[in-house]
Amino acid sequence: QVQLVESGGGLVQVGGSLRLSCAASGLTFSSYGMGWFRQAPGKERAFVAAITWGGEETYYAEFVKGRFTISRDNGKSTVTLQMNNLKPEDTAVYYCAADEDFGLPHIAGEYDYWGQGTQVTVSS
Repeated sequence: QVQLVESGGGLVQVGGSLRLSCAASGLTFSSYGMGWFRQAPGKERAFVAAITWGGEETYYAEFVKGRFTISRDNGKSTVTLQMNNLKPEDTAVYYCAADEDFGLPHIAGEYDYWGQGTQVTVSS
């Protein structure tokens, strides 16, 4: 079965960095666009970043542009989110997701598979 497993979350101070990884198995990874979403307590799941099948195009939410970078390694079936200059409002559970069609990469409902999430906490 398809599995997406996130790692790399943790506690970091304001201005610090974290690198999240998502390892995929059970699917042809290069056939799926990949996205990162986040959900803070009491809030809806929000789009963070996405990357096309071969990595040619990337998409970012406005609130992370210039701070976060998404990348993928199809040979290792992994997608990575490098997060720099973290702010307290970045505190959330971060999820990776896979979407075969990838028509609307910023829409959570379009994704086919989801990971279990990894907690990111930014302390001030």
